[in-house]
Amino acid sequence: MTDSLYDHLEQQARQQGPEAAIELLIDHFRREKRFHELFDALLIRSRMRFGLPVILTRSLDDLEEPLRTQVEEAYLEACREVGRGLLEQGRVREAWTYLRPPGEVEPVAEALQRLEVTEENLDELIEVAVHEGVCPRRGFELVLEHYGICNAITLYDAQMHFRPREQQQEVAALLLRHLHPELLENVKADVARREGQAPEASTLEELVSERPWLFENDAYHIDTSHLHSVVRFARVLEQPEELKLAADLCCYGKHLGPQFQFQNEEPFAGGYADFERFFRAQLGQGTEEHLEFFAQKARSLSVEEHGTAPAEVYVELLSRLGRVEEALEAAAELIPAKAATTGFAPSLLELASRSGRYDRLKEISRRRGDLLGFVAGLLEDRLRQTATES
Repeated sequence: MTDSLYDHLEQQARQQGPEAAIELLIDHFRREKRFHELFDALLIRSRMRFGLPVILTRSLDDLEEPLRTQVEEAYLEACREVGRGLLEQGRVREAWTYLRPPGEVEPVAEALQRLEVTEENLDELIEVAVHEGVCPRRGFELVLEHYGICNAITLYDAQMHFRPREQQQEVAALLLRHLHPELLENVKADVARREGQAPEASTLEELVSERPWLFENDAYHIDTSHLHSVVRFARVLEQPEELKLAADLCCYGKHLGPQFQFQNEEPFAGGYADFERFFRAQLGQGTEEHLEFFAQKARSLSVEEHGTAPAEVYVELLSRLGRVEEALEAAAELIPAKAATTGFAPSLLELASRSGRYDRLKEISRRRGDLLGFVAGLLEDRLRQTATES
């Protein structure tokens, strides 16, 4: 600030009061786009308006209602103004620091989509998009474009397994649609080179089914660890076109040499063949046979040795096929009440809600000694009856 501004502030405070001085300072910081200082000035103004000391030494928790709520709302409003100002300047990481408290995710996600990517801001954009969970798909697009699929796969394993299912699906689909065309083109090129003409096949299944020589001498056409990871991630996908691509990758993977058949936990210990069953069951291709396969695994593999994953896969598959009541019964039968689950399958509460079988939820919960589940079923059942009667 210039000396004249200091003098002006002092004059405003003396002639028009402290409020005029802080308004002058706020206007100055806004014009100069000095957003961090603007934030502090906005907080000072809010304290003055609520009769609090300019330099607040008490915790907000020490304030009584409704004052505490009023101060918190003023704080969040200051966060919004400063965060949005920083976004306009492309300072995404700084903006998110302010916009996180009020939960302003959407404007940050929009900024991530429209901002020009440079060497200077690339890592910052990925950090906010992926690590902060603002827009994972956009972050993975940047990783794929600038760092490649190997880094994207490593990042997925590190960041995505505990993200909301919708975000997992967006990113898994992105990786699937990135890898499948590359593998398809590589195989086509190999066939064309050996046969002297480009093949007409449009799927990996068509290309490899009658050409075992493609895999002779342990040949492969893409990094096999990438292939395995993308197929593993694809378990969260539900859209038919994506399931078809995932199953197609499995058709290729089944033909790879033994050293490229990576170890998998149950119920996918059979590798690509088992993953393919899971995808094809949802596509209506051998559904009953594949369901029985996973049902047998869920019932024969002990929870003590293999955890709840085999049962969860079976329950999830039933649920995706629209057989929600069957899924509810399977979950009650196969997943112990206090077992630590992976979260892959819907819970008993979710299945009861989707099927409307709150009567079964009450029965199951009573048998399991689950008071919370019993009361949830009881209340939902009563609410539904009341709504029907009215």
